[in-house]
Amino acid sequence: MHPLLGRLFRRTAVPPGAAEPPPAVAHYRRGNSLRSAGQFEAALASYDAALALDPDYAHAWCNRGVVHQALGRHDSALASYDRAIALAPRDAMAHYNRALLLQQNARWAEALASYERAVEADPQFADAQYNRALAQLYCGDYASGWRGFEWRWQNAQRLSIGERRHGALPLWLGSEPLAGRRILLYDEGGFGDTLQFCRYAGVLAAQGATVLLEVQAPLVPLLTRIPGVTAVFAAGSALPPVDFQCPLMSLPLACGTTLDTVPAGVPYLLPDPRLVADWRARLGPHTAPRVGIAWSGNPNNRIDASRSLRLADWLPYLPPEFTYHRLQRDVRAADADALRAAPQVVPADERLLDFDGTAALACCMDLIVSVDTSLLHLAGALGRPVWGLLAATPDWRWLRERSDSPWYPTLQLYRQETPGDWVPVLQRVAADLRRSLAR
Repeated sequence: MHPLLGRLFRRTAVPPGAAEPPPAVAHYRRGNSLRSAGQFEAALASYDAALALDPDYAHAWCNRGVVHQALGRHDSALASYDRAIALAPRDAMAHYNRALLLQQNARWAEALASYERAVEADPQFADAQYNRALAQLYCGDYASGWRGFEWRWQNAQRLSIGERRHGALPLWLGSEPLAGRRILLYDEGGFGDTLQFCRYAGVLAAQGATVLLEVQAPLVPLLTRIPGVTAVFAAGSALPPVDFQCPLMSLPLACGTTLDTVPAGVPYLLPDPRLVADWRARLGPHTAPRVGIAWSGNPNNRIDASRSLRLADWLPYLPPEFTYHRLQRDVRAADADALRAAPQVVPADERLLDFDGTAALACCMDLIVSVDTSLLHLAGALGRPVWGLLAATPDWRWLRERSDSPWYPTLQLYRQETPGDWVPVLQRVAADLRRSLAR
Protein backbone atom coordinates (compact mmCIF):
# COMPACT_ATOMS: atom_id res chain seq x y z
CA MET A 1 0.00 0.00 0.00
CA HIS A 2 1.33 3.39 -0.93
CA PRO A 3 0.35 6.22 1.44
CA LEU A 4 0.76 9.92 0.91
CA LEU A 5 4.30 11.08 0.66
CA GLY A 6 5.09 13.36 3.58
CA ARG A 7 5.60 17.08 3.52
CA LEU A 8 8.80 18.26 1.96
CA PHE A 9 11.05 20.95 3.35
CA ARG A 10 12.34 23.83 1.31
CA ARG A 11 16.01 24.47 1.94
CA THR A 12 17.42 27.76 0.66
CA ALA A 13 21.07 28.02 -0.29
CA VAL A 14 23.25 30.92 0.77
CA PRO A 15 23.32 33.62 -1.96
CA PRO A 16 26.36 33.22 -4.27
CA GLY A 17 29.43 35.02 -3.03
CA ALA A 18 28.15 35.59 0.50
CA ALA A 19 30.64 34.76 3.24
CA GLU A 20 27.83 34.23 5.74
CA PRO A 21 24.11 33.91 5.19
CA PRO A 22 21.99 37.01 5.76
CA PRO A 23 20.40 37.00 9.23
CA ALA A 24 16.96 36.02 7.95
CA VAL A 25 18.42 33.08 6.03
CA ALA A 26 20.42 32.02 9.09
CA HIS A 27 17.23 31.89 11.21
CA TYR A 28 15.45 30.05 8.41
CA ARG A 29 18.17 27.43 8.11
CA ARG A 30 18.24 26.99 11.87
CA GLY A 31 14.47 26.46 11.79
CA ASN A 32 14.93 23.71 9.20
CA SER A 33 17.50 21.94 11.37
CA LEU A 34 15.31 22.19 14.45
CA ARG A 35 12.30 20.89 12.61
CA SER A 36 14.30 17.94 11.26
CA ALA A 37 15.24 17.16 14.88
CA GLY A 38 11.58 17.25 15.91
CA GLN A 39 11.95 20.45 17.93
CA PHE A 40 8.87 22.07 16.45
CA GLU A 41 8.30 24.97 18.86
CA ALA A 42 11.95 26.03 18.60
CA ALA A 43 11.76 25.71 14.82
CA LEU A 44 8.67 27.91 14.77
CA ALA A 45 10.49 30.56 16.80
CA SER A 46 13.33 30.54 14.27
CA TYR A 47 10.97 30.93 11.32
CA ASP A 48 9.22 33.79 13.10
CA ALA A 49 12.61 35.42 13.72
CA ALA A 50 13.38 35.11 10.00
CA LEU A 51 10.03 36.65 9.09
CA ALA A 52 10.51 39.50 11.57
CA LEU A 53 13.61 40.44 9.58
CA ASP A 54 12.08 39.70 6.16
CA PRO A 55 8.25 39.60 6.16
CA ASP A 56 8.27 38.68 2.45
CA TYR A 57 10.38 35.54 2.90
CA ALA A 58 8.05 33.11 1.10
CA HIS A 59 10.04 29.97 1.87
CA ALA A 60 9.99 30.77 5.59
CA TRP A 61 6.21 31.16 5.45
CA CYS A 62 5.94 27.79 3.72
CA ASN A 63 8.06 25.92 6.25
CA ARG A 64 6.33 27.75 9.08
CA GLY A 65 3.14 26.19 7.76
CA VAL A 66 4.74 22.73 7.81
CA VAL A 67 5.61 23.12 11.50
CA HIS A 68 2.16 24.39 12.42
CA GLN A 69 0.70 21.40 10.61
CA ALA A 70 2.98 19.03 12.49
CA LEU A 71 1.74 20.61 15.72
CA GLY A 72 -1.90 20.11 14.69
CA ARG A 73 -2.56 23.83 14.23
CA HIS A 74 -4.18 23.50 10.87
CA ASP A 75 -5.73 26.97 10.64
CA SER A 76 -2.34 28.58 11.28
CA ALA A 77 -0.71 26.21 8.81
CA LEU A 78 -3.19 27.11 6.10
CA ALA A 79 -2.71 30.81 6.75
CA SER A 80 1.06 30.39 6.43
CA TYR A 81 0.76 28.47 3.16
CA ASP A 82 -1.61 31.09 1.79
CA ARG A 83 0.83 33.85 2.69
CA ALA A 84 3.68 31.97 1.00
CA ILE A 85 1.59 31.55 -2.15
CA ALA A 86 0.58 35.22 -2.15
CA LEU A 87 4.27 36.12 -2.13
CA ALA A 88 5.33 33.43 -4.62
CA PRO A 89 2.31 32.30 -6.70
CA ARG A 90 4.40 29.83 -8.73
CA ASP A 91 5.91 28.10 -5.71
CA ALA A 92 5.05 24.45 -6.38
CA MET A 93 6.14 23.38 -2.89
CA ALA A 94 3.76 25.76 -1.14
CA HIS A 95 0.83 24.60 -3.28
CA TYR A 96 1.79 20.98 -2.64
CA ASN A 97 2.02 21.36 1.13
CA ARG A 98 -1.27 23.23 1.11
CA ALA A 99 -2.85 20.34 -0.80
CA LEU A 100 -1.59 17.80 1.74
CA LEU A 101 -3.07 19.85 4.58
CA LEU A 102 -6.44 20.19 2.86
CA GLN A 103 -6.50 16.49 2.04
CA GLN A 104 -5.74 15.67 5.66
CA ASN A 105 -8.86 17.64 6.55
CA ALA A 106 -10.98 15.94 3.87
CA ARG A 107 -11.37 19.17 1.89
CA TRP A 108 -10.99 17.24 -1.32
CA ALA A 109 -12.01 19.75 -3.99
CA GLU A 110 -9.65 22.38 -2.56
CA ALA A 111 -6.86 19.83 -2.17
CA LEU A 112 -7.15 18.75 -5.79
CA ALA A 113 -7.10 22.38 -6.91
CA SER A 114 -3.86 22.93 -4.97
CA TYR A 115 -2.31 19.80 -6.44
CA GLU A 116 -3.21 21.13 -9.90
CA ARG A 117 -1.43 24.40 -9.20
CA ALA A 118 1.63 22.56 -7.89
CA VAL A 119 1.79 20.44 -11.04
CA GLU A 120 1.23 23.46 -13.28
CA ALA A 121 4.13 25.23 -11.58
CA ASP A 122 6.41 22.18 -11.85
CA PRO A 123 5.16 19.38 -14.15
CA GLN A 124 8.09 17.16 -13.09
CA PHE A 125 7.23 17.42 -9.39
CA ALA A 126 6.82 13.69 -8.87
CA ASP A 127 5.47 13.88 -5.30
CA ALA A 128 2.74 16.28 -6.36
CA GLN A 129 1.85 14.16 -9.39
CA TYR A 130 1.69 11.00 -7.31
CA ASN A 131 -0.31 12.43 -4.42
CA ARG A 132 -2.71 14.14 -6.80
CA ALA A 133 -3.32 10.69 -8.31
CA LEU A 134 -4.04 9.21 -4.88
CA ALA A 135 -6.55 11.99 -4.22
CA GLN A 136 -8.19 11.40 -7.60
CA LEU A 137 -8.46 7.67 -6.91
CA TYR A 138 -9.83 8.33 -3.43
CA CYS A 139 -12.50 10.57 -4.98
CA GLY A 140 -13.38 7.95 -7.61
CA ASP A 141 -11.78 9.69 -10.61
CA TYR A 142 -10.21 6.51 -11.89
CA ALA A 143 -9.63 7.78 -15.44
CA SER A 144 -7.22 10.46 -14.19
CA GLY A 145 -6.01 8.62 -11.11
CA TRP A 146 -4.66 5.51 -12.81
CA ARG A 147 -2.67 7.62 -15.25
CA GLY A 148 -1.17 9.69 -12.47
CA PHE A 149 -0.51 6.61 -10.37
CA GLU A 150 2.29 5.71 -12.77
CA TRP A 151 4.29 8.51 -11.13
CA ARG A 152 4.86 6.09 -8.25
CA TRP A 153 7.91 4.83 -10.14
CA GLN A 154 9.53 8.23 -9.82
CA ASN A 155 9.28 7.76 -6.05
CA ALA A 156 10.06 4.06 -5.94
CA GLN A 157 12.80 4.26 -3.33
CA ARG A 158 10.80 6.48 -0.96
CA LEU A 159 7.73 4.28 -1.38
CA SER A 160 9.75 1.14 -0.62
CA ILE A 161 8.58 -0.61 -3.78
CA GLY A 162 12.09 -1.00 -5.15
CA GLU A 163 13.07 -0.73 -8.76
CA ARG A 164 10.69 -1.63 -11.55
CA ARG A 165 11.52 -5.23 -12.45
CA HIS A 166 11.75 -6.72 -15.91
CA GLY A 167 12.34 -3.37 -17.58
CA ALA A 168 14.07 -5.04 -20.51
CA LEU A 169 10.80 -6.78 -21.46
CA PRO A 170 8.06 -4.99 -23.44
CA LEU A 171 5.60 -3.26 -21.12
CA TRP A 172 1.96 -3.99 -21.82
CA LEU A 173 -0.46 -1.18 -20.97
CA GLY A 174 -3.43 -2.30 -23.02
CA SER A 175 -2.51 -1.34 -26.58
CA GLU A 176 -1.40 -4.69 -28.01
CA PRO A 177 -3.71 -7.70 -28.46
CA LEU A 178 -2.94 -10.54 -26.06
CA ALA A 179 -4.46 -13.51 -27.88
CA GLY A 180 -1.80 -16.17 -28.20
CA ARG A 181 0.79 -14.12 -26.26
CA ARG A 182 2.52 -14.77 -22.94
CA ILE A 183 2.42 -12.02 -20.31
CA LEU A 184 4.20 -11.80 -16.96
CA LEU A 185 2.39 -10.01 -14.13
CA TYR A 186 4.44 -9.24 -11.04
CA ASP A 187 3.99 -7.84 -7.55
CA GLU A 188 5.32 -4.46 -6.53
CA GLY A 189 3.82 -3.56 -3.17
CA GLY A 190 2.49 -5.32 -0.09
CA PHE A 191 0.54 -8.53 0.25
CA GLY A 192 -2.76 -6.65 0.15
CA ASP A 193 -1.84 -5.00 -3.15
CA THR A 194 -1.04 -8.38 -4.70
CA LEU A 195 -4.24 -9.97 -3.41
CA GLN A 196 -6.35 -7.08 -4.72
CA PHE A 197 -4.86 -6.80 -8.20
CA CYS A 198 -4.10 -10.42 -9.01
CA ARG A 199 -7.76 -10.59 -10.09
CA TYR A 200 -6.69 -9.12 -13.43
CA ALA A 201 -4.97 -12.40 -14.33
CA GLY A 202 -8.37 -13.83 -15.18
CA VAL A 203 -9.26 -10.72 -17.20
CA LEU A 204 -6.17 -11.13 -19.38
CA ALA A 205 -6.63 -14.87 -19.69
CA ALA A 206 -10.12 -14.18 -21.07
CA GLN A 207 -8.42 -12.11 -23.79
CA GLY A 208 -6.49 -15.18 -24.86
CA ALA A 209 -3.24 -14.53 -22.97
CA THR A 210 -1.09 -17.11 -21.28
CA VAL A 211 -0.71 -15.50 -17.85
CA LEU A 212 2.30 -15.99 -15.58
CA LEU A 213 2.46 -14.51 -12.08
CA GLU A 214 5.59 -13.56 -10.15
CA VAL A 215 4.66 -12.73 -6.55
CA GLN A 216 5.92 -12.78 -2.97
CA ALA A 217 6.89 -16.33 -2.00
CA PRO A 218 4.31 -16.69 0.84
CA LEU A 219 1.49 -16.13 -1.67
CA VAL A 220 2.58 -18.67 -4.28
CA PRO A 221 0.59 -21.71 -3.02
CA LEU A 222 -2.64 -19.72 -2.73
CA LEU A 223 -2.34 -17.93 -6.07
CA THR A 224 -1.65 -21.09 -8.04
CA ARG A 225 -5.40 -21.73 -7.86
CA ILE A 226 -6.45 -18.48 -9.59
CA PRO A 227 -8.54 -19.46 -12.63
CA GLY A 228 -6.72 -18.52 -15.84
CA VAL A 229 -3.20 -18.49 -14.41
CA THR A 230 -0.80 -20.86 -16.14
CA ALA A 231 2.06 -20.69 -13.61
CA VAL A 232 3.03 -18.82 -10.44
CA PHE A 233 6.63 -18.06 -9.48
CA ALA A 234 8.20 -16.70 -6.33
CA ALA A 235 9.85 -13.31 -6.87
CA GLY A 236 13.43 -13.79 -8.03
CA SER A 237 12.85 -17.20 -9.61
CA ALA A 238 14.06 -18.12 -13.08
CA LEU A 239 11.28 -17.32 -15.54
CA PRO A 240 10.37 -18.65 -18.98
CA PRO A 241 10.31 -16.35 -22.04
CA VAL A 242 7.34 -13.99 -22.31
CA ASP A 243 6.07 -11.45 -24.83
CA PHE A 244 5.01 -8.75 -22.36
CA GLN A 245 5.26 -7.75 -18.71
CA CYS A 246 3.09 -5.55 -16.53
CA PRO A 247 3.29 -4.71 -12.81
CA LEU A 248 0.07 -5.69 -11.06
CA MET A 249 -0.90 -2.18 -10.00
CA SER A 250 -0.66 -0.88 -13.58
CA LEU A 251 -3.35 -3.32 -14.73
CA PRO A 252 -6.32 -1.03 -13.89
CA LEU A 253 -4.77 1.56 -16.23
CA ALA A 254 -4.05 -1.04 -18.90
CA CYS A 255 -7.60 -2.38 -18.68
CA GLY A 256 -9.27 1.06 -18.53
CA THR A 257 -10.90 0.33 -15.18
CA THR A 258 -13.56 2.76 -13.96
CA LEU A 259 -15.78 2.56 -10.89
CA ASP A 260 -18.39 0.86 -13.06
CA THR A 261 -16.03 -1.67 -14.64
CA VAL A 262 -14.04 -2.98 -11.67
CA PRO A 263 -13.68 -6.76 -12.24
CA ALA A 264 -15.49 -7.68 -9.04
CA GLY A 265 -16.42 -11.29 -9.62
CA VAL A 266 -15.71 -13.26 -6.45
CA PRO A 267 -14.34 -15.59 -5.41
CA TYR A 268 -11.26 -15.30 -7.57
CA LEU A 269 -9.11 -16.93 -4.88
CA LEU A 270 -9.89 -20.51 -3.90
CA PRO A 271 -8.85 -22.28 -0.67
CA ASP A 272 -7.16 -25.65 -0.56
CA PRO A 273 -10.09 -28.04 0.12
CA ARG A 274 -7.86 -30.36 2.12
CA LEU A 275 -6.89 -27.52 4.45
CA VAL A 276 -10.52 -26.47 4.80
CA ALA A 277 -11.44 -30.01 5.83
CA ASP A 278 -8.54 -30.07 8.27
CA TRP A 279 -9.62 -26.79 9.90
CA ARG A 280 -13.21 -27.97 10.21
CA ALA A 281 -12.02 -31.06 12.00
CA ARG A 282 -9.86 -28.97 14.32
CA LEU A 283 -12.69 -26.54 15.11
CA GLY A 284 -15.17 -29.25 16.03
CA PRO A 285 -18.96 -28.83 16.29
CA HIS A 286 -20.34 -25.54 15.00
CA THR A 287 -22.26 -24.60 18.16
CA ALA A 288 -22.08 -20.80 17.89
CA PRO A 289 -21.49 -18.29 15.09
CA ARG A 290 -17.80 -18.05 14.27
CA VAL A 291 -16.19 -14.66 13.70
CA GLY A 292 -12.61 -14.36 12.50
CA ILE A 293 -10.85 -11.19 13.68
CA ALA A 294 -7.68 -9.22 12.97
CA TRP A 295 -6.96 -6.05 14.91
CA SER A 296 -3.51 -5.03 13.66
CA GLY A 297 -1.37 -5.17 10.53
CA ASN A 298 2.28 -4.84 9.64
CA PRO A 299 3.83 -2.48 12.21
CA ASN A 300 6.30 -1.26 9.59
CA ASN A 301 3.55 0.08 7.35
CA ARG A 302 3.63 3.89 7.15
CA ILE A 303 -0.02 4.21 8.13
CA ASP A 304 -0.06 1.48 10.78
CA ALA A 305 -0.54 3.87 13.69
CA SER A 306 -3.88 5.01 12.28
CA ARG A 307 -5.17 1.70 10.90
CA SER A 308 -4.36 -0.76 13.73
CA LEU A 309 -5.94 -0.94 17.16
CA ARG A 310 -5.12 -2.65 20.46
CA LEU A 311 -6.85 -5.94 21.17
CA ALA A 312 -7.56 -4.82 24.75
CA ASP A 313 -9.60 -1.92 23.36
CA TRP A 314 -11.69 -4.24 21.20
CA LEU A 315 -12.38 -7.07 23.66
CA PRO A 316 -15.11 -5.24 25.65
CA TYR A 317 -17.12 -4.84 22.43
CA LEU A 318 -17.11 -8.51 21.39
CA PRO A 319 -20.60 -9.91 22.13
CA PRO A 320 -20.32 -13.18 24.10
CA GLU A 321 -22.85 -14.98 21.90
CA PHE A 322 -20.13 -15.59 19.28
CA THR A 323 -16.87 -17.47 19.19
CA TYR A 324 -13.91 -15.48 17.90
CA HIS A 325 -10.92 -16.83 16.02
CA ARG A 326 -7.64 -15.02 15.54
CA LEU A 327 -6.87 -14.76 11.85
CA GLN A 328 -3.71 -12.68 12.09
CA ARG A 329 -0.51 -14.61 12.32
CA ASP A 330 1.61 -12.21 14.35
CA VAL A 331 0.64 -10.87 17.75
CA ARG A 332 2.44 -7.83 19.10
CA ALA A 333 3.96 -7.95 22.55
CA ALA A 334 1.49 -5.28 23.70
CA ASP A 335 -1.42 -7.57 22.72
CA ALA A 336 -0.06 -10.89 23.96
CA ASP A 337 -1.30 -10.53 27.56
CA ALA A 338 -4.75 -9.39 26.42
CA LEU A 339 -5.00 -12.36 24.09
CA ARG A 340 -4.04 -14.84 26.82
CA ALA A 341 -6.68 -13.30 29.09
CA ALA A 342 -9.43 -13.45 26.44
CA PRO A 343 -11.24 -16.81 26.66
CA GLN A 344 -13.68 -15.70 23.96
CA VAL A 345 -10.86 -15.66 21.37
CA VAL A 346 -9.93 -19.16 20.23
CA PRO A 347 -6.14 -19.57 20.06
CA ALA A 348 -4.54 -20.55 16.78
CA ASP A 349 -1.32 -22.35 15.91
CA GLU A 350 0.74 -19.66 14.17
CA ARG A 351 2.46 -22.34 12.10
CA LEU A 352 -0.88 -22.96 10.38
CA LEU A 353 -1.62 -19.31 9.64
CA ASP A 354 0.30 -18.89 6.42
CA PHE A 355 -1.79 -17.46 3.57
CA ASP A 356 -3.04 -20.86 2.44
CA GLY A 357 -3.91 -21.90 5.98
CA THR A 358 -5.55 -18.57 6.78
CA ALA A 359 -7.61 -18.73 3.59
CA ALA A 360 -8.87 -22.17 4.60
CA LEU A 361 -9.68 -21.05 8.15
CA ALA A 362 -11.45 -17.94 6.80
CA CYS A 363 -13.71 -20.21 4.78
CA CYS A 364 -14.79 -21.87 8.04
CA MET A 365 -15.95 -18.54 9.50
CA ASP A 366 -19.47 -17.13 9.36
CA LEU A 367 -18.02 -13.61 9.30
CA ILE A 368 -14.60 -11.93 9.24
CA VAL A 369 -13.96 -8.56 10.90
CA SER A 370 -10.61 -6.91 10.26
CA VAL A 371 -8.75 -3.64 10.23
CA ASP A 372 -7.24 -2.51 6.93
CA THR A 373 -4.65 -5.21 6.39
CA SER A 374 -4.07 -8.06 3.95
CA LEU A 375 -6.78 -10.17 5.63
CA LEU A 376 -9.39 -7.71 4.39
CA HIS A 377 -8.29 -8.39 0.82
CA LEU A 378 -7.96 -12.12 1.38
CA ALA A 379 -11.48 -12.43 2.77
CA GLY A 380 -12.93 -10.25 0.03
CA ALA A 381 -11.13 -12.18 -2.71
CA LEU A 382 -12.47 -15.44 -1.24
CA GLY A 383 -15.98 -14.01 -1.39
CA ARG A 384 -16.45 -14.35 2.37
CA PRO A 385 -18.70 -12.00 4.40
CA VAL A 386 -16.26 -9.43 5.77
CA TRP A 387 -16.46 -6.19 7.72
CA GLY A 388 -13.60 -3.72 7.43
CA LEU A 389 -12.67 -1.20 10.14
CA LEU A 390 -11.21 1.95 8.60
CA ALA A 391 -9.42 5.01 9.92
CA ALA A 392 -10.99 8.43 9.38
CA THR A 393 -8.81 9.01 6.31
CA PRO A 394 -8.13 5.51 5.04
CA ASP A 395 -6.16 4.23 2.10
CA TRP A 396 -7.23 5.54 -1.31
CA ARG A 397 -8.69 2.21 -2.47
CA TRP A 398 -11.63 2.42 -0.05
CA LEU A 399 -12.93 5.65 -1.63
CA ARG A 400 -14.88 8.32 0.24
CA GLU A 401 -17.77 7.88 2.64
CA ARG A 402 -18.93 4.55 1.20
CA SER A 403 -19.93 1.60 3.35
CA ASP A 404 -19.35 -0.78 0.44
CA SER A 405 -16.52 -1.38 -2.02
CA PRO A 406 -16.66 -1.89 -5.79
CA TRP A 407 -13.66 -4.20 -5.41
CA TYR A 408 -15.23 -6.67 -2.99
CA PRO A 409 -19.01 -7.24 -3.15
CA THR A 410 -19.10 -9.05 0.22
CA LEU A 411 -17.30 -6.26 2.10
CA GLN A 412 -19.03 -3.83 4.48
CA LEU A 413 -17.00 -0.85 5.72
CA TYR A 414 -17.09 0.81 9.14
CA ARG A 415 -15.34 4.19 9.15
CA GLN A 416 -14.05 6.33 11.97
CA GLU A 417 -15.75 9.70 12.22
CA THR A 418 -12.99 11.22 14.36
CA PRO A 419 -9.32 10.38 13.76
CA GLY A 420 -8.05 7.90 16.31
CA ASP A 421 -11.45 7.24 17.91
CA TRP A 422 -12.34 3.58 17.46
CA VAL A 423 -15.06 3.45 20.13
CA PRO A 424 -18.03 4.43 17.91
CA VAL A 425 -16.79 2.02 15.24
CA LEU A 426 -16.56 -0.87 17.69
CA GLN A 427 -19.97 0.01 19.13
CA ARG A 428 -21.55 -0.15 15.65
CA VAL A 429 -19.85 -3.47 14.94
CA ALA A 430 -21.08 -4.93 18.24
CA ALA A 431 -24.63 -3.73 17.58
CA ASP A 432 -24.62 -5.19 14.06
CA LEU A 433 -23.26 -8.49 15.34
CA ARG A 434 -26.11 -8.74 17.84
CA ARG A 435 -28.59 -7.71 15.16
CA SER A 436 -27.31 -10.49 12.91
CA LEU A 437 -28.32 -13.07 15.55
CA ALA A 438 -31.95 -11.98 15.27
CA ARG A 439 -32.11 -12.67 11.56
